[in-house]
Amino acid sequence: MSGGVDSSVSAALLKEDGYDVSGVFMQIRDERYRNLLSAQSCFVQEETDIKDVKKVAEILGIQLYTVDLSKEFSNTVLDYFVKEYNIGRTPNPCIICNRFLKFGLLADRVRQMMDKEFDLFATGHYVIAGQDIKSRRYFLKQGKDKKKEQSYFLFLLTQKQLSNVLFPLGEYTKDEVRKVASRYVFPINTKKESQDFAKGDISCLFNGEAKAGEITDKDGNILGSHKGIAFYTIGQRKGTGVAKGVPLYVERIDQTQNRIIVGEKRDIYKREFLVENVNWVSVKGIEKEFKAEVKIRYKHNGASASISTHSHKGEVRVVFDNPQWAITPGQAAVFYKGDILLGGGFIKTVSD
Repeated sequence: MSGGVDSSVSAALLKEDGYDVSGVFMQIRDERYRNLLSAQSCFVQEETDIKDVKKVAEILGIQLYTVDLSKEFSNTVLDYFVKEYNIGRTPNPCIICNRFLKFGLLADRVRQMMDKEFDLFATGHYVIAGQDIKSRRYFLKQGKDKKKEQSYFLFLLTQKQLSNVLFPLGEYTKDEVRKVASRYVFPINTKKESQDFAKGDISCLFNGEAKAGEITDKDGNILGSHKGIAFYTIGQRKGTGVAKGVPLYVERIDQTQNRIIVGEKRDIYKREFLVENVNWVSVKGIEKEFKAEVKIRYKHNGASASISTHSHKGEVRVVFDNPQWAITPGQAAVFYKGDILLGGGFIKTVSD
């Protein structure tokens, strides 16, 4: 329970269904950045969050456990976040946090704290989970509310983790969730949506290690300078400080040369890329090329593509039917058949 509407309603729905419910609050605040980043950043939590969670638990009449994972969050999620940006990639920390902390260490710590073993672990994600009767494999599928559904962030979950999870909001829309919340006098019914991972200036995360370098066009002509590759991502237009008579966007980040390469809008559309560290969820894997809808970032609508095995284990090649905007190394590429999440991985390299 995070102190937001979604997790609070999840707990309420489970209790209404007759479950013996306990709440868990995961502390991840890093005091080093408390005064440097917006309070809306998820790891610079306000004290009101824990107060809200305690009040919700009191209203529901459930026991609340608090687990301090701030050190683990810093070592696992923040270090990954900084490392990826420093090598010219754009990370997705929520995916790492879900796999290793929320559905990993958090669940393990609660087992150690509780007097009795819990049977199921539930969160407020808008996603649906189940088990295929024939294959006995656990699967994930998109939630009912397509504007809110969050399966993209959960593609790294293992079969073991999926074997004991519940997602009470999978069959609900956000409006329906707020209606449920209105039946309870929760202190969070008018609370804003969940905060961003890091809102505002993130320069403090890089400890002054960012190194300035050149901004060039694809022909190698120097157009200006950048303040450090960690502050740029593919498709970015604002903040480059360069012009060439037409709008220019970040097309590629060359970490070895500490260089930003920019291009025109048409140059940012690509079709083919490699995906590494693939985790297959609803299927065991692939043996031959197949078609699927592929999302290359959370807000991407998904597009038809061919997926095939690659020479390196754990990698696949993806070729979109039509070029897509800003295919970005480091971001997740997640594969779907209809609503079913087949699996996903992280974008490694993009072909010109």
